[in-house]
Amino acid sequence: MTQRYEPFQEPTGTWAVNDAWTGRPAEMGSRTIVGMNQHDAEELADLLNGLNAQRQEAKS
Repeated sequence: MTQRYEPFQEPTGTWAVNDAWTGRPAEMGSRTIVGMNQHDAEELADLLNGLNAQRQEAKS
């Protein structure tokens, strides 16, 4: 299964989390998830993918 959220390196060298459904950086509340280090972006993408999987299972 394709993951909805994936970390990616921005042109500035920092990292962001991309939302594959929108093609844009992911958002949490009113904050866009950009300007992070690689480790944090990877961990946050894993967390968001886990939460998304739980939501999808709850809908089933």
